[in-house]
Amino acid sequence: MSGRHVSRVRALYKRVLQLHRVLPPDLKALGDQYVKDEFRRHKIVGSDEAQRFLQEWEVYATVLLQQANENRQNSTGKACFGTFLPEEKLNDFRDEQIGQLQELMQEATKPNRQFSISESTKPKF
Repeated sequence: MSGRHVSRVRALYKRVLQLHRVLPPDLKALGDQYVKDEFRRHKIVGSDEAQRFLQEWEVYATVLLQQANENRQNSTGKACFGTFLPEEKLNDFRDEQIGQLQELMQEATKPNRQFSISESTKPKF
């Protein structure tokens, strides 16, 4: 990986962790651990997979920033984070990714969290 790519990865990693500061504490802890695990897991991947990985995390960072700004302007005081995961995108996931998504959902929906995740017929991302 070139120096340019390494600095891009490092900057994105820091940006995502900074954006997580707006999340409720339990969700921040869960998100931070997931980010750290995913970036570590993708340290040694091919160029194409690295590009897709960075692209998806850049989209995530953009969406999270947008949602944080919307939540700041929301007068109800109820923060909303997340987005729908279209079925066609879910179909592109490998079995390992589906397993990770399932684990993440289970962890995020454990009782006694300081946040709630509404049930929906559409998968959440």
